[in-house]
Amino acid sequence: MEALIKELVETYGPSGEETAVRELIDEKVRGSVDRTFTDNLGNLFALREGPAPRLMFSAHMDEIGVIVTHIDGNGFLRITPIGGVAPHLLVGQRLRFKDGVIGTVYHEKIKGLKELSWPKLYLDIGAASREAAKERVRIGDMACLHQPFVNLGERYLAKAMDDRIGCAVLVEAARRLPPSLPQGVCFLFSVQEEVGLRGATTAAYRLEPDYGFAVDVTSVGDTPEAPLMAVSLGKGPAIKVKDSSVLCHPRVRELMIETAEREKIPYQLEVLERGGTDAGAIHLSREGIPSGAVSIPCRYVHAPSEMVDVSDVRHAVNLVMKLSTRAWPLLDSGNGSR
Repeated sequence: MEALIKELVETYGPSGEETAVRELIDEKVRGSVDRTFTDNLGNLFALREGPAPRLMFSAHMDEIGVIVTHIDGNGFLRITPIGGVAPHLLVGQRLRFKDGVIGTVYHEKIKGLKELSWPKLYLDIGAASREAAKERVRIGDMACLHQPFVNLGERYLAKAMDDRIGCAVLVEAARRLPPSLPQGVCFLFSVQEEVGLRGATTAAYRLEPDYGFAVDVTSVGDTPEAPLMAVSLGKGPAIKVKDSSVLCHPRVRELMIETAEREKIPYQLEVLERGGTDAGAIHLSREGIPSGAVSIPCRYVHAPSEMVDVSDVRHAVNLVMKLSTRAWPLLDSGNGSR
């Protein structure tokens, strides 16, 4: 699984530019499902056909990045964020464009960090003039962080763990599922989550699942002077209670907890005060879809290097497998079963 994670996190794929990530995942998952297809927005559906109720597990393919807004006479690029990017975390970092062009971020003269804002940043790709820069980059081109995957022993460090680690969990879970399932399961690899849960919105409407699950990272409270949060690395995947985008369905949460305890999978309960996942879009689709989330604890979310624990990832795979193979009840919507 380590090789899969390394491939995924090192692949270029900011929001709206997920093609390379989608093609890689399609290649990896195709032999483990009945069929795959892509919709108009670029979401990848990987289906195990079966009777109702249908489960949908969603992990987003996109990562945070920047987009070029201006090229000055000396060849320096001005940039603005794609997704939740803090400008101070980019200073000194290398960014990579889709065609392989690489540059480094720095800032104009400032008196202190409080003055640092996006208009103060520029990206230097080594061009000596506007004309030279335009031969390599255009207005509207996107770049993502250029960071290698590193195995730290019990933990992995890389850019784009949010949410390529969720994608890896779904690919690995699909590979390990038994030949027969009690219901249909869709593994969705969504686009444009970082800019508003957009891919999951259209995908849930199209698929109309009976239950929805996001598989994404979550912040932790185990670093020095971190905000208080009852999630730590190495204590198992988290079962979400709420975040800014969703109050998880109580029955779904109960069934997830019951499954983890029955299968002796360590888990944590997550209340995320700020932030959201694809579950926020899924649960509002059509007349409403009972939803939950499997969260992988992650340090330094939306930073150039994000960290996850190997055991949490393995247990997350096991939890998704067990949720897929248990028989889920058909919930009555009030007008009869769906």
